[in-house]
Formats: sequence, structure tokens, C-alpha cells
Amino acid sequence: MENTKEIEATTTTNETKVERKSDREVVVTRIINAPAHLVFAAWTKAELFQKWWVPKSYGLNLVSCEMDVRVGGQYRLAFLHEGSTMEFFGAYVEVTPPSRLVWTNDEGDAGQTVTTVTFEENEGKTLLTVHDLYPSAESVDTGSTGAMPEVLNQLEEFLACLG
Repeated sequence: MENTKEIEATTTTNETKVERKSDREVVVTRIINAPAHLVFAAWTKAELFQKWWVPKSYGLNLVSCEMDVRVGGQYRLAFLHEGSTMEFFGAYVEVTPPSRLVWTNDEGDAGQTVTTVTFEENEGKTLLTVHDLYPSAESVDTGSTGAMPEVLNQLEEFLACLG
């Protein structure tokens, strides 16, 4: 039964901190009440990722989620919103289970955003750090960082259901 205790998650909501580190960088941090291997799995397995990633308040539907989580692997997310489809895609640059994940997001003519997520476990909880490096100061304002508090609340609720 000791192994069961390791995967338990509590429903306590932790604070999400969003900090602008420079004109092109935003860092989001939060303690997640689950071990790093579960948090990492939620970020890297499409069947788990699609259950928590889309902020409910945005009125988006994730209609396709393809993830080939390996160095050089690709991802593609397709959303339906008010009758039109939006797609986000890029490639995985670094995959180090269960501690680090780095990917690009193709921003078209605007360039590429590079996202680095680290998972640091301490006593069964995980310090999650999401670092976004945008191609320009202007692209920070159009990025998805503002949705992160809601998305990470959803992640924590989802992981609590797994435990």
C-alpha cells in the first residue's frame, strides 16, 4: 500500500505565479499536488493531455491532439472555436522524463516560441515551471500564458481524480 500513497493527489489548490522576466520571457510556476512522474505523464500522453489542457472558459474544443513526444518528434493540436479551426504545432527539442520537456511552437511569420517545462519533485509534490521564450515582445501579448492559472487548476483537478 505504500506505493498507492505515492500516487495520491490532494484537491488543495495552489497559487499559480506568472512573471514577465524580460520583454520576451514569461515564467509560470506552481506546486502541483502529485509526483513528478504523474505530472510529466499528463504533459506527454495525448490521452491525458487532452483531458485538462484547454481552458474551459475559452469556449474551445480540442478536436485533435497528436503528440510524438521524443527529441525531433512533432505535435499538432487542433481546436474548434465558433465554427473555425485553429492549429498549433511544433517539435520536441528535449525530452528528459520525468524532469524536463522543451518544445517549439511555430508562430508562422512571427517566428517560434520555445517552451521549457521542468518538473521538480519534493515529498510527493511537483514544482512545475513553464518558461516561454517568445520570438518578439509583441508576440508575448498574443501568447497563451494568461490561460495558465486556469489550465493548471484543471491539471491539478485531473490529477486528483487519478489518485
